[in-house]
Amino acid sequence: MTSPYVKEEIKKGISTIEFFHPAHNSLPGDILEKLRKTIQEAGENDAVKVIVLKSGGDRTFCAGASFKELISIDDAETGRVFFSGFANVINAMRKCPKFIIGRVQGKTVGGGVGVASATDYCMASKFASIKLSELNIGIGPFVVGPAVERKLGLTGMSQIAIDANSFYDAEWARQKGLYASVHETTEALDEAVQAFAENLCNYNPEAMKEMKKIMWAGTENWDELLAERAVISGRLVLSDFTKETLKRFK
Repeated sequence: MTSPYVKEEIKKGISTIEFFHPAHNSLPGDILEKLRKTIQEAGENDAVKVIVLKSGGDRTFCAGASFKELISIDDAETGRVFFSGFANVINAMRKCPKFIIGRVQGKTVGGGVGVASATDYCMASKFASIKLSELNIGIGPFVVGPAVERKLGLTGMSQIAIDANSFYDAEWARQKGLYASVHETTEALDEAVQAFAENLCNYNPEAMKEMKKIMWAGTENWDELLAERAVISGRLVLSDFTKETLKRFK
């Protein structure tokens, strides 16, 4: 079984950042921290003009946070730190001065929907259905909510957050604004992502940097907001309801 990793390849101005975990690309804290750091460093690297964010494997883009770590939380501070993992990645993506292209090849759940939502331009395969499952286990998509709402609107975010059992297909996500395009195969997706990234490399980096600032206007408080949301999740995960629900997964 392949070990978890975050790796970066820089070629012709394109930084391709890939994350992987054998458990359906569910991400533990150490991998989330590596991902945050890699995104930040790519943003600061003058050799990088555009970033492509992808995951390894072909079935699941990201199944959210590590369930194993979630089950082991036994105090509020550990909970806060755990839920801050995705908050830190989303904020690194938000503050990165380079455009980030998302390449979503398969299903994405919970925190993974937040990561896809925090990309600047997201492309997907037809297998890339989405689900916000947090309510199922007695918490809610508090940390990723602002990023998802920014892309899907309050109505779309509310719909998938309340309907926590259902996957919504890639075409629904495209119509709501999460995906810019949906492709029939992973191969077609990869070709489209590569062509799009290469084209962006022809543009003025300063113009793209200024555009990104404008596109993310109004999110300047997210460092504090997402930290506050992590505290809510950290508290709820200790509730009797959630503890009882999580026992079913042990």
